[in-house]
Amino acid sequence: MSWLQDLIRRLSGGGSDAAQRGESARWVVLDVETSGLNLERDRLLAIAAIALDMSATPPRILLGDSFEILLRQPVDLPMAEGFKANILLHGIGLGAQRGGIEPIQALQAFEQWIGEAPLLAFHAAFDQGMIQREMSKCLGRKLPNPWLDLEPVAALSHPQAGCRSLDDWMAHFDIRCAQRHQAAADTLATAELLLRLWPVLQKRGRPRFTELQDMAAQRRWLQA
Repeated sequence: MSWLQDLIRRLSGGGSDAAQRGESARWVVLDVETSGLNLERDRLLAIAAIALDMSATPPRILLGDSFEILLRQPVDLPMAEGFKANILLHGIGLGAQRGGIEPIQALQAFEQWIGEAPLLAFHAAFDQGMIQREMSKCLGRKLPNPWLDLEPVAALSHPQAGCRSLDDWMAHFDIRCAQRHQAAADTLATAELLLRLWPVLQKRGRPRFTELQDMAAQRRWLQA
């Protein structure tokens, strides 16, 4: 099912029993590519996302319900320090950056595609900060969707693993990634990580999104 077909289905009132109970049966895992790691200075280059069907047992990745878009960058894009090295990392060259979709249109499409789905990412604060900054700048609003950082959830549910980075977790669970630091591939790897964590997370029953948020907050409190 394409993102447009799924959007039409949800707007027409379709949904699972979980959605009718006030729970979201569709979660969205996302990842961004940027020109650097500075939330104030660097640019949002691309967004990739994939949906999860949380009403299934176990949850499943919906490969046909995915989203990927490249945001157009200015023609006079400055060649800041580390710019070329950053391109080598994510593979989005100047030509691709200048040939993307206008940011307003790109963000509107992303907003429509995610709908009311809760959003997950690994080290989500960065993805959330970049997206919300651009939403405010281009559309004058922020996404109201709840966010979840999967990193503290993974660390708290599998403390014996001793993992910190996404690469560490991928190695621990033998998760293969077609091309690291490419948004679509990283998104799929993050979604697969959630599925590997799920058997432990559901030992006391199927967890709600809010319960996982509480779990992440608990981990951050323990680290403070």
